[in-house]
Amino acid sequence: MDQAIFSPELSEAVRSPGRSVRLFLADGSPQGIIAAEIINWTGKALCAPRGRLSDLLKRSEAARTGIYVLMGPDPDRPGAEKAYIGEADNIAARMRIHLRAEEKDFFERLVFVVAKDDNLTKAHARYLESRLIRLTKEAGSVSLANDTQPDFRNLPEADVADMEFFLGQLRLVLPILGFDLFGQRAGEIAAVDGCRDDATFTFSSTGAEASARETAEGFIVMAGSTARKAGTDTFPLGYRALRDRLVEDGKLVDDSEDLLRFTADVAFGSPSAAASVVAARSASGPREWRVRSTGEMYRDWRTERLGEE
Repeated sequence: MDQAIFSPELSEAVRSPGRSVRLFLADGSPQGIIAAEIINWTGKALCAPRGRLSDLLKRSEAARTGIYVLMGPDPDRPGAEKAYIGEADNIAARMRIHLRAEEKDFFERLVFVVAKDDNLTKAHARYLESRLIRLTKEAGSVSLANDTQPDFRNLPEADVADMEFFLGQLRLVLPILGFDLFGQRAGEIAAVDGCRDDATFTFSSTGAEASARETAEGFIVMAGSTARKAGTDTFPLGYRALRDRLVEDGKLVDDSEDLLRFTADVAFGSPSAAASVVAARSASGPREWRVRSTGEMYRDWRTERLGEE
């Protein structure tokens, strides 16, 4: 089901040169152990679902120094995810400790990252852990189970440069493996200036009126738009939970007795997701969003654009 987008800075990715990431399915299944590598990167990431944890930790790489991420659904926020970021001299040994801790029981999958040349030191791992925690908190797309935010900077200048390069590769690899710590929080986008087309779409439903544009980040409902408070019986549960989360995050606030107001530009995964949240009912975005200047349906406008591309 479409939901608000949790993605990295896609506009930057579009302008960046292509990269090749090698994924190896260790047991031939996408639900098993996956190893990820990048040419000219000394790191190696390995991930697996919790059910394959014992097999993952038997690998020789798991006995090395590195960093790791535990990830799973956030029990306090339906539809959201929770993560724990750590470092260890021996990842397998640390994981055996975590498996006995109730506060870590939320995770459903694990990824750990080590150096292929085995040159990642304890200090390097602590630096990477500190930076990953900071970046994840700044992005705000997942909640963190970490009790503290270490600020480790005790590295020589050359090592800092090496670790920042290492971190750059992590920011590329981790989301590919399903550990997107760096995507933006629901409803937060960089700007509407990155639109592929200059069309503005409008939609109204029982007093609610909204404007939107389409960007690389998704279908954007613009700040100042309004949405209905009371949902109908056809309001899909997934979109209702998404609407409630936007209210919780302060992206939708009371505007009147019957309406909510968007306080910021909000990115959705599709026009239907956006329309359903605005109307508080099941809505067909391609039919109900219309180009402001011409009244053309979104679906017809998009079909014409696809023919031109």
